[in-house]
Amino acid sequence: MTWDDVGRVARARGHASSIIVMRGDDIVFEQLIGAGPSDLFYTFSVSKPFTALAVHLLAYRSELELDAPVAEYWPEYAMNGKSRVTVRHVLTHRSGAPYSSGWAVGDAVRMADWKASVQAAEEAHLRYPPGDVVAYELLSFGFTLGELVRRVDGREIDRFIDDEFARPLGLADTHLALTRDAWSRHIPLRAGHPVEHIREAAFNRRTVREAVIPAAGIQTTARDLARFYRALLCGGDGVIPAEVIAAAREASADGELDRVIGHTMRWGTGFQLGFPRQVRPMGTRANESMFGHNGSAVCNAWADPENDTLMVWLNSVILPRRSGLDHISRLSDVVIDALASTP
Repeated sequence: MTWDDVGRVARARGHASSIIVMRGDDIVFEQLIGAGPSDLFYTFSVSKPFTALAVHLLAYRSELELDAPVAEYWPEYAMNGKSRVTVRHVLTHRSGAPYSSGWAVGDAVRMADWKASVQAAEEAHLRYPPGDVVAYELLSFGFTLGELVRRVDGREIDRFIDDEFARPLGLADTHLALTRDAWSRHIPLRAGHPVEHIREAAFNRRTVREAVIPAAGIQTTARDLARFYRALLCGGDGVIPAEVIAAAREASADGELDRVIGHTMRWGTGFQLGFPRQVRPMGTRANESMFGHNGSAVCNAWADPENDTLMVWLNSVILPRRSGLDHISRLSDVVIDALASTP
């Protein structure tokens, strides 16, 4: 595969997209279609590692313990049988309560309202015993961990991420909740299939774009996100302790069925992990050292410590999950092949 193939596959999704591939400190491929270099893409669950790293940083500083119950720091969370749910259970999608309201739409209806989302997390009922199964927490992951950060540290999660990660790493275009002065730079989402018009309408609302949604609200550029993952490959660049990154990469599920996603996954403790020979976000040619996170198969970011490479691909077209996953897996494969073919 060549870089022409990478460009073709990347722009095949249509509308706006931005891709960067790096080896070491060098950008080996970059393509921007339908957007300017400072325009901001909505990244969905690409956001999750930022929130997970915030929790790991507090654990590194001995301000919380990952194997302690969430309710130790947030007593109201213990309602409805959740007293045994630990911080680690949430980080690894094993809390047993994948939806705070009981269903995905109910969580999405509340996502622009922090107070309502936190109250729903408190009142959530267990669907599975804590720790027993993997069940991906689409939105509840962020509200649970974000409120935990606030209870332990005192700062709101968006302020924490800005103070601890974004500003020190020079991520000037990375926002958890779009600021009013950045609104003119946002890229609208588009439905690539009729069934996705509801998500298009929901996530294009200004109230959603300006809300703090820790599991799905980072809006950024490919260059900023590449800078973030490059820092992670470099042991945190003196900003994020290497031990924090290692803890978030620690495997928690290796080929186990995820009851929400509906297929097997390799999960870290905040990151998705490379799953060789499987149609997964990092591609069928992934190696097990790779870590990152995709966002609703609309965006994707991963780093490969084994080869000192990374890829960031941001896009604005929402497809049904299966076809979206097929596309981002294919894109990862052609990037990995092109890297292997480039001296």
